[in-house]
Amino acid sequence: MTQGRPLLNRRLAGFGTTIFAEMSALAVRTGAINLGQGFPDTDGPEEVREAAVRALRAGHGNQYPPGPGVPELRAAIAEHQQRFYDLAFDPGTEVLVTAGATEAIAASMLALLEPGDEVIALEPYYDSYAACIAMAGATRVPVTLHPEPSTGTYRLDLAELRAAVTPRTRLLLLNTPHNPTGTVLTREELTAIAELACERDLLVVTDEVYEHLVFEGEHLPIAAFPGMRERTVTIGSAGKTFSFTGWKVGWVTANGPLVSAVRTAKQYLTYVSAGPFQYAVAEALRLPDSYFDGFRADLQRKRDLLADGLRAAGFEVYRPQGTYFITTDITPFGEKDAYAFCRALPERCGVVAIPNSVFYDDPDISRSQVRFTFCKKDDVLHEATGRLSRLTS
Repeated sequence: MTQGRPLLNRRLAGFGTTIFAEMSALAVRTGAINLGQGFPDTDGPEEVREAAVRALRAGHGNQYPPGPGVPELRAAIAEHQQRFYDLAFDPGTEVLVTAGATEAIAASMLALLEPGDEVIALEPYYDSYAACIAMAGATRVPVTLHPEPSTGTYRLDLAELRAAVTPRTRLLLLNTPHNPTGTVLTREELTAIAELACERDLLVVTDEVYEHLVFEGEHLPIAAFPGMRERTVTIGSAGKTFSFTGWKVGWVTANGPLVSAVRTAKQYLTYVSAGPFQYAVAEALRLPDSYFDGFRADLQRKRDLLADGLRAAGFEVYRPQGTYFITTDITPFGEKDAYAFCRALPERCGVVAIPNSVFYDDPDISRSQVRFTFCKKDDVLHEATGRLSRLTS
């Protein structure tokens, strides 16, 4: 205590070490297989890695790159949005490179929110959403995705979403494909969300980092819907698509005034980052369709491998439509507390997972749900499910 006050800003009270750091440290300490934190155990395409090496050796990006990002990457991001979604963005004024999607989220919240504003976020939510909204002094209003055991998926209640909007609502924070549930919002759902945003004059920030990992359905950027181009900030990332999560290269695409606002906040966070890697990501975004198709097919196969193994081990499994995470329920084991289950799991079975309760305002909603990641080598997934079979032995 100093001057009678806690050291931590009260807006961040309750935000300690992230669950990912805690569980990954537990994996290291116990030697357990880490199916908790979502990072691949193999690097991405060799030609992309070599592009980074060439940039380093040529001196490209070794000193401060331009604040908005190197022109080559901004052009490649604009081409990517046009190529896959027929969305046209000016790389000079409507594209901003960030230190991963996490900084893009933080800069968007800090730029677009005032204290007292309300932000509607789909729950369960990626943990940085809550922290970034809190840092902006705004209030998070969760709208919960509900599990449907009959279909093995999660769904959005559009009536609940509409009812959550108040005169203080400033922004809708979306995530599709959705982490941790794997939900991919449908055309009908996105149409309704777009109509609501236009009707109530709301901004939309949409986290689409898993855009190339859709196994059922299709990824539809809400920025492409009527009336949404001028009110949507779209966030993308190279980490999830190209399996270089440590490079921390993300981006924002939006109309000029929105990008300018987000850039104003972003320049006082990192200013710039990942100089040489930006050149490599520019080349990665121009890879042929065969890369994106093969990447998706490989992760879908891994999804099915882990889902089948978890089901055989006794878990109730919600098969994701996208991302590289699977949500399960532990009640078939007679367990009810996912946090306690995950803390004990490394010693019991030599596997680390994440309790979904940390992604909810009310942990009782998902107290028995556990998330696993499948972006690992096949032999690792086989070994993990073999170990988890001990739960019923």
